[in-house]
Amino acid sequence: MASSEADHSPSNEEPQPGDLIEIFRPAYQHWALYLGDGYIINLTPVDEGPAAAVSSVKSVFSRKAVVRMQLLKEVVGGDSYRINNKYDDDHTPLPVSEIIQRAQLLIGQEVSYDLLGSNCEHFVTLLRYGEGVSEQV
Repeated sequence: MASSEADHSPSNEEPQPGDLIEIFRPAYQHWALYLGDGYIINLTPVDEGPAAAVSSVKSVFSRKAVVRMQLLKEVVGGDSYRINNKYDDDHTPLPVSEIIQRAQLLIGQEVSYDLLGSNCEHFVTLLRYGEGVSEQV
């Protein structure tokens, strides 16, 4: 399910390694996982450069994605974001060191992407909880 406009309030907290980051794009929410030192890991379309990759709606309709480590501020651009570990009540996060290690092993790899069954939210929740979860669709 897409979040309502009222849910766009950014957090004053600094993200911590392993946190889920929800980025509010004009037509959808993009999800990333915070690694630390200003960097996130996220999925981007295979056929676009890293800087512009997640800013287009094209990213929603891609069938393949590349796992990239990028600066949070560059991925967010002019959009807003918030820390959103919304599944913590129902799913136990893995230890932060394991989350980061699992994420780092995937950087640069090409993965399947499917809006309904394997999207950016599934990807980051799989890293955080060991199970892919998404309410976006």
